Amino acid sequence: MNTGEDRKPQGVRPSLFLERQSYRRRRLMDAARLLPILGAALVAIPLLWPSQGSSDDGVPLSSAILYIFACWALLIIISLIFGFAARRMVVSDDAEAESD
Repeated sequence: MNTGEDRKPQGVRPSLFLERQSYRRRRLMDAARLLPILGAALVAIPLLWPSQGSSDDGVPLSSAILYIFACWALLIIISLIFGFAARRMVVSDDAEAESD
């Protein structure tokens, strides 16, 4: 009969939580990976608009082109923001490593 004396003690479990900086960096990378999917969805929206040939309520082609250009510009701005944020995180990580 086992009385519990034969059991091996369990080691210390590793922490499930990440450091704040590495957690933020990973979430920023995840958001950057989802950016092309967001861009594809935004650019595909004009495909759902009614065409001019089917009714009088159609959207003019010039409006669709302006919408696509605005989405393109917005994606570039968001990419720049992600790039600056990633660069700032790397600089703060390097500063913390040098102080240790």
